[in-house]
Amino acid sequence: MFVRKLSHLHLHLRLSLFATLLSIVCACSLYAQSTSLQGKVVDSLGSPVSGAKVVLFQESQEAGKAVSDAQGDFAITAAAGGRYTAQVTAAGFATQTLDAIFLATNKTENLIVNLRIGSLPQQIVVSATGTPTPIAQVGSSVTLIDNDQISALNKLDVLENLRLVPGAQIVQSGQRGGITSFFIRGGESNFNKVLIDGVPVNSIGGAFDYGQLSNNGVESVEVLRGSNSVLYGSDALAGVVNITSQRGTTLIPELKYSADGGNFNTVNQDVSLAGAVRRFDYFSEFSRFDTQGSFPNNFFHNATVSANLGYQLTANTNIRATIRHANADAGNPNAIAFDGISDDSTQRNHNTFVGVTANQQTTERWHNSVQFAYGQFSSLFINPSPTGEPFDPNVGTPFDFGPNFLGNLVTIKGANGFSVTGQAILDFGGVYPEVFPDYEARRSIYAQSDYRFFGDWTGLVGFRYEHENGEGLTRDNYSSFLEGHGSVGHRLFVTGGVGLESNAVFGFAASPRVSAAYYLRRPSNGTLFGDTKLKFNFGKGIKEPSTFEQSSALINVLTPAQIAQFNVGPIGPERSKTYDFGVEQRLFNGHAIVGVTYFYNRFYDLISFLDAAALVSIGVDPGAAMATPFGGGAYVNATSERSLGTEFEAKTFLGHGLILEGQYTYLDSVVTKAFGNASFNPAFPTIPIGAFSPLQGARPFNRAPHSVNFALLYNRNKFNAAFSGYFIGRRDASTFLEDGFSGNSLLLPNHNLAPGYQKFDLTAGYAFTSYIKAYTSIENLFSQHYQPVFGFPALPFTIRSGVTITLGGHEGWWKH
Repeated sequence: MFVRKLSHLHLHLRLSLFATLLSIVCACSLYAQSTSLQGKVVDSLGSPVSGAKVVLFQESQEAGKAVSDAQGDFAITAAAGGRYTAQVTAAGFATQTLDAIFLATNKTENLIVNLRIGSLPQQIVVSATGTPTPIAQVGSSVTLIDNDQISALNKLDVLENLRLVPGAQIVQSGQRGGITSFFIRGGESNFNKVLIDGVPVNSIGGAFDYGQLSNNGVESVEVLRGSNSVLYGSDALAGVVNITSQRGTTLIPELKYSADGGNFNTVNQDVSLAGAVRRFDYFSEFSRFDTQGSFPNNFFHNATVSANLGYQLTANTNIRATIRHANADAGNPNAIAFDGISDDSTQRNHNTFVGVTANQQTTERWHNSVQFAYGQFSSLFINPSPTGEPFDPNVGTPFDFGPNFLGNLVTIKGANGFSVTGQAILDFGGVYPEVFPDYEARRSIYAQSDYRFFGDWTGLVGFRYEHENGEGLTRDNYSSFLEGHGSVGHRLFVTGGVGLESNAVFGFAASPRVSAAYYLRRPSNGTLFGDTKLKFNFGKGIKEPSTFEQSSALINVLTPAQIAQFNVGPIGPERSKTYDFGVEQRLFNGHAIVGVTYFYNRFYDLISFLDAAALVSIGVDPGAAMATPFGGGAYVNATSERSLGTEFEAKTFLGHGLILEGQYTYLDSVVTKAFGNASFNPAFPTIPIGAFSPLQGARPFNRAPHSVNFALLYNRNKFNAAFSGYFIGRRDASTFLEDGFSGNSLLLPNHNLAPGYQKFDLTAGYAFTSYIKAYTSIENLFSQHYQPVFGFPALPFTIRSGVTITLGGHEGWWKH
């Protein structure tokens, strides 16, 4: 009996020990797999909000909650290794939801939650300061077009989103696939730095064609109006366009397929896959668009694939890779309104952009990042045969080099009341087919370190190396910057810095910038007049020459002996000084905002091709000018432009899912220095005409003094819709034409030559269930016949209708 009892006791002790050890192991396991989410709840100006309720969710299940203290601080303990959503509520503020929070093992995640008053979204921008910052805390003129707006507009191309930017004008030469320019506050289209996920996508020298940039994978588009060569180096003379890709966030993979079709044999298909698995998130999309346009040889095909992949390497280090590849093929019928027939030329583009970025939160205050970026631009322009009527006025003379080819007999009428009738040269004589290939590539490494010293004052230091090659030339460029930003009493917000550029072509250049915002009235709840914000910006920008300009620069067309003899220096950077100041006022308890901004820009040392006589007129030694090939001239820094104006913008939440926004811009832009002789049409012998570029004292081409845009967006329950309109005034332009005798009889006076126009678009969509949605998109609703570029008619009434099928993405989707 005693032995039996001893045996039972022994068994009991062993079980108790096993249970104790199991408890310890489980406790240790739970501890090892737990983590902390802590942070601070603040208002739009960064002041702490106490009593805010923070609730953490994982797949709709509550995973923890906390209430912020008097300093706005909170902390929540949750299981590690998962992805969460946080919802933050506080009396007098709109509810804020934060998605895709990844909590790593034994890692404390720190968040700053910015609450807003009213129904308009609190937007976060990057281009103004280099770090994510609430737009309320920056003085820069920044417009963020978010995913909700992009989805509601339901357009195929990024250029359509850009129509909503105040102070800017988007101009497409003809129909889909036509070369498209984006002018910010009167600057040239190549004065803007364009980035996709931080990867520079400009051609060398700043050019970028927006006409072939699909909305494939685009999450948001951010546009900074004003120079910022501090952060972005060369090309940011007038502004910055920063495009961000979508990311996967759902634990259950989301597969989405869209297909639609419309008039002009339009077919569009799109498929995407997105999701997140513990440390890994992924998004990939493929789209194919085909259309024929309304004229012969006006086709456009665009196949684009994009991907955004992220991985949390350690508790404080992540890596993200993005890629975008586009194949576009477009017919180039030329200026149909001037020629009366379509040319048979085509252009093919193959562009690839890749970025790999590593981020490390070294300490709570110190963050570091490094990015490798690669961009490749390949294009092929083909004119297979001459088009038009052969015409040779030099038959039987020593100057008979063969015929040119003329378009049809047309009458061209300008909005300024002048008109001409005749036949223009459509194709010049030569050897056909004409083939013009082009290839450029850019590889870069960018490193940035930012440290929060005290309060919200942050210092940034950055370095960039770029290797560029094109036109048989290579460049190695280096740049660095220093910047600081923060606030005084959460009322005055200041950003200041300087960029230092060491360029292989022009050498050293410095570009300072300062921005400030001051609140006369702080955000307040329950009042007619909310916060009143004053803003001011000043900056200098630089832009490097293109490889073609470099190869034909004065220093590069002379011999070393001539360079030394005439003391010729290298071509320099194009430069800008940009200023703006304005005021923004929130109204109706944060449900509306109105603003007005005045801007003044100087663009100088602009690169232009000058003939020998013009070179001499700007001080070039006559011997050097005549030593250029055939005495024909060279590229130099010579011309300048000035633009000033005022932007008015307003946005309001009307209730019941309706948001109305609109902008008006007055632009006074002028060419302050130009060279070359004016041309004269014998029909208007007293009116000087800029045949191929504007004359000094005239307006730059294609920039309207008056422009208006608006959008009425509706999104409620299962239905969404958008009605948008764009009004562009008369613009200066040229026909750029020569008649059969290479004369000027088809030129028209430049002033107000291009007519104004209006364009209205309408989209609507209805979700029958969570996985099927039908939609329709109409552009040029009233089928107005207009020419965004004089001579290039736009599409008339255009409609697409289709369906989107979504599988996965959330729990229970299969039950609907």
